[in-house]
Formats: sequence, structure tokens, C-alpha cells
Amino acid sequence: MSAAQVHQLLGAIGTSHILAFFLVLARVGPLFVLAPLFSSSYLPPQVRIVLAVGLAVGLVGIADHGQQIPGSPLALTGLVLEQLLVGGALAFALAAMFAAVQSAGSILDAVSGFSFGAMLNPLTGTQDAILTQFYTLVGTAVFLAFGGDGWVLRGMARTFQLVPLDGAVALRSVASGSLALFSNIFVAALELAAPVVLAVLVTDIAFGMLSRVVPQLNVYAVGFPVKVGVALIAVTVSLPFLGGWFGDQLSGSVGSALRELVAF
Repeated sequence: MSAAQVHQLLGAIGTSHILAFFLVLARVGPLFVLAPLFSSSYLPPQVRIVLAVGLAVGLVGIADHGQQIPGSPLALTGLVLEQLLVGGALAFALAAMFAAVQSAGSILDAVSGFSFGAMLNPLTGTQDAILTQFYTLVGTAVFLAFGGDGWVLRGMARTFQLVPLDGAVALRSVASGSLALFSNIFVAALELAAPVVLAVLVTDIAFGMLSRVVPQLNVYAVGFPVKVGVALIAVTVSLPFLGGWFGDQLSGSVGSALRELVAF
């Protein structure tokens, strides 16, 4: 394609449409940096860039409808920062939900003894213990089974109706909502880990009483494999409840992120 044809094509598209595309790309970009699954290390950076551009191309028609994009560099810079904030708020809400799942696995690894062995987690690229990796994989599978990717994309499309490209963002609401999500991570992790923690605690109490009755018993040698077995059984029994919790948290995370953007 010659330079004249490129210039003609750009003229047909229009400057406002090009600016709108880059603003949409700025809003979509945080999903592929912070959001679970979209930012997975399984996806090479080149693939994430292509997906972000493709998603931006698909959403620009919705976002650019009836919008007046200013052409001054200062105003455009402010709009780009606002788009990053909007996309970052949605991505952070999802990341906080997955952080709670990983934290629950870390708590269970600590109380059950699995924290002695750590392996590379292919989803995060860091070293995690067994149950942390297991909960991460289960959470990802449940996320896909519930159509979480569709929830995220619909939520992203909804943001363009709530906060247009040239609209204002409720900064105070976004900051307070993000702080509430961050502070709720540990509480949500305890909700997931509570059944297994209670089962392991009862096992520890039972072995403590047994050591008082039979002092000759090597409680550590006998109790460690029993505690691991009890933890695995409790995880197996409580795992079906993860699906319902995940569905509620997914809808709540997307909904709270959207409410933060318009609450003044």
C-alpha cells in the first residue's frame, strides 16, 4: 500500500476515530496486565498485545458513538489517564478475587505442612506450594466454567456506557472501592480456608491431648502425615463450595467495579 493510499485511508477513517481507538486501547490495556487469565504468563506478550488491539477494535464502535474527542495534547493526556484508571479499576477487582483464592491456598499450605515443598507455578511465574497452585488452577477452571471471560468483556463494554471516553471518573469512589477490595482479600481467603483450617486445628488438638496421655509417642512423626491426610480430605469435601463462592464473588467484583466508576 502506497503512502497516498494510507493517507487516503486515514482521512476516510477520521482523526476522531483514531483517537477514540487509542483511548479504548488505553482502557482495555490494564486487563492484560492485572486481570487474571488475561494477564497469564501462558500468553506471550505479543499475543496479549494482539488480543488487546483486537478487543479495542471491536469496542471502538460502541465507545466512539456520539463522543467528542478533544484534539489538544493536554486534554488527550488527561483522557488517557482516565481510561487507564477505569480499566485498572475493573482489572484490580478481578485480581483481588484471585488473590483471595491464592491466599486461601497459602494459608492451607502453612497449616497443613505443604509449605515445606514449593514448585514453580506456571500461571504466575513464581514459586508456590502445592495447595496454592491447586487453588489457583481450580479458580481458573471455575472462572472459565462460569463464563468469567464473558463477564469481564461485558463489564468492559458496560464501562463505556457508564463512563464515556470524554466523561469524568469518580476518583474518590474508585480509591475507596479499591481500598475496600484490598482489605477484603484476607477475609475472603479465610472464608475459603476456614473448613480445612478447623479440621487441621481439631487434629492438632487431638494429637496434643494424645501426647499428654502417651508421652512416649512421637507426635511429630505420627501427626504430620495424619494432618496432611486430614487436610487433603477436608479440601476435597469443601471444594464443591468453591464454585458457588466464586460465582458470587465474580458477579460482585464486576458489579462493584462498575458502581465505583459512577458513584460520586
